[in-house]
Amino acid sequence: MKPIREVEGRAIPLGLKNIDTDVIIPAHYLKTITRKGLGKGAFETIRAQPGNIFDDPGYAGANILIAGDNFGCGSSREHAAWALNDMGIDAVIAPSFSDIFSGNAFKNGILTVVLPQEAVDRLLEVAKTDPIGIDLEHQTVTTPFQDRFTFEIDPFRKHCLLNGLDEVGMTLAQDAIIAGFESKMAAERPWL
Repeated sequence: MKPIREVEGRAIPLGLKNIDTDVIIPAHYLKTITRKGLGKGAFETIRAQPGNIFDDPGYAGANILIAGDNFGCGSSREHAAWALNDMGIDAVIAPSFSDIFSGNAFKNGILTVVLPQEAVDRLLEVAKTDPIGIDLEHQTVTTPFQDRFTFEIDPFRKHCLLNGLDEVGMTLAQDAIIAGFESKMAAERPWL
């Protein structure tokens, strides 16, 4: 997982409430076990509508998504986070997230930022024309217009995202301790 310190750039001003995981990635894409290629199916029902925001060339390469309340509700599919990753999304800003989606996003290196609706409304407006900046270390979201919004994040999640540590990375960081334990157990209990 790549470390996240700052996420800056264009943001897709989606703003819709109650976007569930079936909208993020429809069920017929769940047959894959690979994370690659899911971005093309992300938001398929929205992309089917003419003039949708995801096909607007002004947002090509956007790495931030601004959503409405209760983003990621519905089933617990990890494929939703995989699809956002494959689209190039590093952070999602919304007034609230489903707990399961938020956990899956974190485990896949996506920063979820919870801000009050008024702040999200302002960011939706700014994102139509200008970039947004997120500073994880200082827990702030800023705009070129001197807007500055602070957000809370669990200290453990912050540490992991700043250092690019997923569950495998955290285990590998304990390699010397694990090897020492295994050597001690082999000496003390050779029958194991």
